[in-house]
Formats: sequence, structure tokens, C-alpha cells
Amino acid sequence: MKRLHLSATDKKIFGVCGGIGETYDVDPTLVRLTVVFLCVVTIVVPIAITYLVAALIMPKEA
Repeated sequence: MKRLHLSATDKKIFGVCGGIGETYDVDPTLVRLTVVFLCVVTIVVPIAITYLVAALIMPKEA
């Protein structure tokens, strides 16, 4: 079973979207576009807080 992790190779800021993409076999660019869309729709704050919390609690890639 794959575990959710921060990507060490496909990261732009912290590697959260790259790690989600690698774990679920989805293109990380699509994950990033989804995050940007959700930021625009929710006026940034909830998604930004969620992203920062994920960056802090997700383990780094082994």
C-alpha cells in the first residue's frame, strides 16, 4: 500500500501536490490546478491553511 508523502523530486513549494499525485497516480499538475481552483473559489484562506498543515504533518519521501 502506498503511503502519502511529500515529494522530493516533483515539488514547487513543499511537495504536497507532487506527493499526492505520486501516491494516487494522478498527474501532479492536475492536483496543482485543482488546488488553485479551490483557492480562488474559497477565497484562499481555507486551502492555504490546509496546504500548510499538510506540509507540516506529511512525512518526507523515503
